[in-house]
Amino acid sequence: MHTLQRRIESGDYPPGALLPSENQLIQEFGVSRPTVVAALRVLREQGWIESQQGKGRFVRGRPALASRERNRPGQAYLTRPEADFAGEVIEVGARAVPNRVGALLGLEPKSRAFVRRRLIAREGEPTDLVSLWVPMELSEGTDLTSGEALKQGLREHLQARKGVRFDHILEQITARMPTSDEAKQLVMPKTAPLLAVFGAVREASGRPLAVLEVLLPADRHELEDAYPVT
Repeated sequence: MHTLQRRIESGDYPPGALLPSENQLIQEFGVSRPTVVAALRVLREQGWIESQQGKGRFVRGRPALASRERNRPGQAYLTRPEADFAGEVIEVGARAVPNRVGALLGLEPKSRAFVRRRLIAREGEPTDLVSLWVPMELSEGTDLTSGEALKQGLREHLQARKGVRFDHILEQITARMPTSDEAKQLVMPKTAPLLAVFGAVREASGRPLAVLEVLLPADRHELEDAYPVT
């Protein structure tokens, strides 16, 4: 049970994901069916998972925090397929990294990195400007150069293609005024501020793998979080 909880917390089993079947869990952990059934029952009762008749068991997330975690923009854009979000790819290629992104990636000033940038829209209105920055070598042999929305989440795609493992995210939130291009893309006044959310993705060792930059017009978004009191 604790192993399944850790996988849910780490994002290996993200909210909404279908949990492995009882037979798959029995084979993986080498335990009896009653043991697996009992563990799944406890997870359901505690709110980690939910059962849907005829479909299986689905992940809800950390109890009492599941809905908040699904609302974190960085996590959503890393784990869910790009095709889930209405929008378009507006830029792909090697670019000089901004200072903050370079620092989070551990790159020297004026270094170049690969960026994949998408403009997200809701109800026909642009709402988010999402950029994934990765070291040049991590973009090679991937579909990040594609102009089409990926049918996988960014995390799943990079883990499958490059064998890396996302362990944790260091998130920073700042506010600034938009550039002329950003204001035009997001259809916002140049005098309105932007919320800039930076998610630095790292391996368990702490090695930087990617930086997800999400730009949000401050007059259209409200960031909310929840966390346990310890």
